[in-house]
Amino acid sequence: MYPEEMVKPMEAELTAAGFEALHTADAVENAIKKSGTTLVVVNSVCGCAARNARPGAKMSLDNGKKPENLITVFAGVDREAVDAARQHMFPFPPSSPSMALFKDGELVHMLERHHIEGRPAEMIADNLKDAYDEFC
Repeated sequence: MYPEEMVKPMEAELTAAGFEALHTADAVENAIKKSGTTLVVVNSVCGCAARNARPGAKMSLDNGKKPENLITVFAGVDREAVDAARQHMFPFPPSSPSMALFKDGELVHMLERHHIEGRPAEMIADNLKDAYDEFC
């Protein structure tokens, strides 16, 4: 577990952009099962989350179409919530950071860490925008 004072600013970066931070498995289950589209960001303390993932997720929302529901869980902090989210991301292996787009509870698009690491935030945002245009 990471200290709260370390992760709160990282979580706040997404919640300030409209993401809801979820901390329990039940909250994740309810969010993913909502009708419509839901973006799940598995946040983390790693450098690529700060440099690429969080900014890319936020930039992706500047689009004509976007998910109706935005949630985030924090790897290394909210184990129960992260595990619940990752169960819905099968067959993709656990990775953080990662992002998954769900439509009516079904996984329709996935960005694993290797799609994020080393890529600029703009490229990550464009990838998500393309998915929003197709599924939202």
